[in-house]
Order: sequence, then structure tokens, then C-alpha cells
Amino acid sequence: MGPRPNLLTRRAAGVASTTLALLLSTAAVGVVPAASAFSAVPDACAEPADGHANARIKPGAAAKHDPNELTAQQVREREADLTAAQRERANFRTGAGATALATVTVPVVVHVIQENSTRAGGNIPDSMITSQISVLNQAYAGATGGAATAFTFRLDSINRVTNPSWYPIVYGSSAERSMKSSLRVGGKNTLNIYLGELSDDLLGWATFPQRKLSSADGVVALSESLPGGTATNYNQGDTGTHEVGHWLNLYHTFQGGCGGSGDSVSDTPAEASPAYQCPTGRDTCSATGLDPITNFMDYTYDSCMYQFTPGQASRMITAWNAYRAA
Repeated sequence: MGPRPNLLTRRAAGVASTTLALLLSTAAVGVVPAASAFSAVPDACAEPADGHANARIKPGAAAKHDPNELTAQQVREREADLTAAQRERANFRTGAGATALATVTVPVVVHVIQENSTRAGGNIPDSMITSQISVLNQAYAGATGGAATAFTFRLDSINRVTNPSWYPIVYGSSAERSMKSSLRVGGKNTLNIYLGELSDDLLGWATFPQRKLSSADGVVALSESLPGGTATNYNQGDTGTHEVGHWLNLYHTFQGGCGGSGDSVSDTPAEASPAYQCPTGRDTCSATGLDPITNFMDYTYDSCMYQFTPGQASRMITAWNAYRAA
């Protein structure tokens, strides 16, 4: 299935005159367990032996590795930890009388990392940020044509920091760790988004949820991927949509290729490798269904992607109640 005809119109109305450049690529894993289940998984994911070489990157850049693409072993460990976290939270709720959440409003704190006060130095206007929140809310409500999820997003604050030593934001660096440990606010339920120029021409990265809150928790995105940004074909806001999907425990649609458990969601057809641009009719696996090129968790152009599936929506709220609910 190709891009929905009304997608650009929807976004034009939702984000006013801005265009949003999408930072989908290297969502940093940051998988550090509270227990021993993830003992073999590093804080930052190195290139996996059985992974793809490409990442979602800025137009015209060379292929990079995406840290949010996990090895089969890392997926097994994450899935085992999710099961353990569900059991742990179920026991907690039984004792405390608490119930699992069916709908969630996520508080969002945006940190704008600047080299200086110019637009070229990272000083993007507030209007781009509010438009990005609008794009998130439309995508996660199913307003663009996909399944409605449990999540809405509320912008609580914008924090502007001028610090040349943090600019550009370099994935996996000591400067990134220092930035996050200095700036991150809120509990596990608070989405911290870090915006700026990024290393290696990447569009973005995110952490997966974990039982113990890490100062690394959050989403990093190219500031010019927001509405009004300059990343051609990735400037409608869905880098943010994609990276928040990782933060809510979704894998790429092509995770695991054609075999095994894939992305651990039954209603996303198997996909051998990332899809780029908008290759209508692409079918890389023998299993039923064309490649899910219109899914927010693939690598296609923003204009091509418009949906989460019911299975992805279910996986996100399950993970929220296991990891991030108060």
C-alpha cells in the first residue's frame, strides 16, 4: 500500500506552515536491567553481528548502523525481561490495589541543545516543537489512518541550553551522557526529548524502557526534523513518532528479518530489510502480507508512513504498565 493521499494535507493543517524532518535512525538502546535479565546487553548497542548496516539518516548521507536494531539475543533478553516486569507489576498491583492503565497522558520535556543563538547553531523556534507534539498526538490517536493507541502527549516545558561541548550530540559519547544526566527530569513516565545537530548524519535514537530508571532514558532527534525543518523527505514529524515508538517498546518492523519472532507483533507482516523512500508493493518475505512500508516503525519517507497496528498499540500499553506506570 502506498502513501495515503491526504497525509500531506493532514500534516499541513496540523503543523501550520512548518515541515518536519524525521530523525528515525539510531535510537540508542540504553538497555540496563534492574535485575540480571539483561546482563549481556550493554548500555549502548554496538553493531549486531546479524543486523543490517543501514540506518535512517539525513538525505545524501552514507549508510550508518542503527543502534535500535537489536541482535536476536538482545531481543530474547528484552522479551524475557518484559515478562518478568509484567509479573512483578502484577504482584505489586495485587498487593497495593492498583490497576493497570488503559489510557495515558505522557508529560513531555523538550531540551533544545544549541551551539549558539542562531538557527544554524540549533536555536529552533518554539512553534516547531509545538507542531511536533501535534504530530505525535495525531499519529498515536490513529488520526492519520492507523490504529488508535492509548497515548496522548502533553508538552510541559521547553528547556534551552547553549553548550558547544554538547553540540553536535554524539551518540554514545561521554558528552551525551553528561548532557542527559545534567538535564533529564521527571520519572519513568516523563518523556525527555533532546534536540540538536546529531553525529554521523543520524536522524535520531531512543532508549527502550527498563525497570530501573536510567539518566539516559529518552529520545534524541535532529532538530531540523521537526516541523519547519530542513531534512528533505523527513520533515513531517515522523522521526519523532518513530523514536517515541522505541521509547514505548516497539522494535523496527524489519527486526529479525523474515524468520523467528520478528518485531514481536503478530499483525505487522515480516520484512527482510528496511524499506526506503516509498516502494509500493514491496514484498521481501514469503509470509503473508506485503512489507509494512506505511508503518511508523519502518524507514520510509514521512509522506509514506501513517500507521501503527492494533498489535503495536497493545504492545505499547502492555510495556507502559510493566515499565513506566507509576
